[in-house]
Amino acid sequence: MAGSLKNVIVIGGSYVGVATSQGLANLLPTTHRVLLIEPHSHFHHLFAFPRFAILPTHEHKAFIPYTGTFAAAAAAAAGGPEGSRHGVVQARVSALHGDRVVLDREWRGSREIPYEHVVVATGTRLRAPGTMPGDDKASSVAYLRRCQDRLRRARSVAVVGGGAVGVQMATDLKEIYPDKRVTLVHSRAQLMPLYHPKLDEIIKERCRELGVTLVLGSRVDIPADEFQRDTGEPITVSLQDGRTLEADVVIPATGQTPNTQFLSALPPSPSEGGSLVNEANGFIRVGPTLQFRDPAYRHLYAVGDVADSGAHKAARPGAAQAQVVARNILAMVEGREPVEEIVVEPPAIHLTLGLTKNLVFANPDPGETEPWIKHRDE
Repeated sequence: MAGSLKNVIVIGGSYVGVATSQGLANLLPTTHRVLLIEPHSHFHHLFAFPRFAILPTHEHKAFIPYTGTFAAAAAAAAGGPEGSRHGVVQARVSALHGDRVVLDREWRGSREIPYEHVVVATGTRLRAPGTMPGDDKASSVAYLRRCQDRLRRARSVAVVGGGAVGVQMATDLKEIYPDKRVTLVHSRAQLMPLYHPKLDEIIKERCRELGVTLVLGSRVDIPADEFQRDTGEPITVSLQDGRTLEADVVIPATGQTPNTQFLSALPPSPSEGGSLVNEANGFIRVGPTLQFRDPAYRHLYAVGDVADSGAHKAARPGAAQAQVVARNILAMVEGREPVEEIVVEPPAIHLTLGLTKNLVFANPDPGETEPWIKHRDE
């Protein structure tokens, strides 16, 4: 049976990759099999990493087995082959070709898997602790515990980067450890500048309330070791405008790099200017159907953070994109044109501001001037 199945491969098992795999498994006919390829042994609950790097005893909760990924498809088929034919392949894709993927290890006797369609859902690489250094649960739990211990011992902490991760870590740190000196450093005057300025006002007021020191308006020179040294001596943070500050621990919470390195084996069409990615930002060039923009690879899709779709890079729009991709691939399997397009909405976020306060914030809709805000105390 497995040898006669046509493979639809999803590369990347984070939030959007799992949603895409499940959407495909629920739609595709029995002639097709969904294979989710992911190097991690467990699903990584990335949103919890910043907090669990600070707050003890919860770190194990951030790693969830992939065993239930296709449970809904199996249940819908009453345990028959409809669900069981799909699977999770624990491996890393080292090369993507036009008809097959190459893995970094063998799976069922081969390092190559042929496919009919591929969905790239590999997201981006963040600096630790936004990303774990290992692929298995045990080493990742141990890493988070080391982070907790280092932060517990520190008298002062500097968080570099005024995006969501930096803001959440700085406010968590100050609420959990009110006696520590916590500094949030950001290159611009406005925190989280993708959003309406009212979010900046809310964050700054919360930082004043907690006692988080803000250092704004200049970029930090991040050294090669990314401040990971733990010598017991204070670390000097140098800003490009000449200012300096010292902290026992420095947490870099800046930047994200698209995970597209495996595309190097896929030659772009001459009409595409020599690149499958937007060279200005590194994200995969896609059309509104989320197919690769290169006409040679219309059977390939990119979804979520790795796609240069124009959509806000977050889990909620990514989940909506997953369903669009699943329906478009079904259309192609059935011999129809994939015509469903994504809807790009204003950026929105659920942001924590310490353990006890959070809010949902959405930028104004077109034609509106005020954001939508819902505060929560919990």
